[in-house]
Amino acid sequence: MKIAVDTNVLIRAVLQDDPDQSPAAAKIMSEASLIAISLPCLCEFVWVLRRGAKLSITEVAQSLRDLLEAGNVSMNRPAVEAGLTIMEAGGDFADGVIAHEGQWLGGETFYSFDRDAVSLLTRIGQPARLLA
Repeated sequence: MKIAVDTNVLIRAVLQDDPDQSPAAAKIMSEASLIAISLPCLCEFVWVLRRGAKLSITEVAQSLRDLLEAGNVSMNRPAVEAGLTIMEAGGDFADGVIAHEGQWLGGETFYSFDRDAVSLLTRIGQPARLLA
């Protein structure tokens, strides 16, 4: 069976915080031959783990790496790695994903009002400009 999962399924499977939903999430994910995880789902996943569950960057990064290494998970690996790079440098996972996807779609320079995102992207060698 090939499935696509919503963020709430990933959260329940990782956190094991609901007596009914967590086992169901773990079961469907373990039975699937392919689990497709979209970028918006992963951005929400990181946000919930960081803000809701209060997990550390290290813990969230490990959860993402576990998904990347799972044999039955399909996701945009380069975008996830770009998000991880920014997150581990102190920024937002979603900013790294957005900048990567924008470049993949043909954008040459990332523009934002977010000073921290622009600074981090510039620091790792990606063209980024701050709008004032």
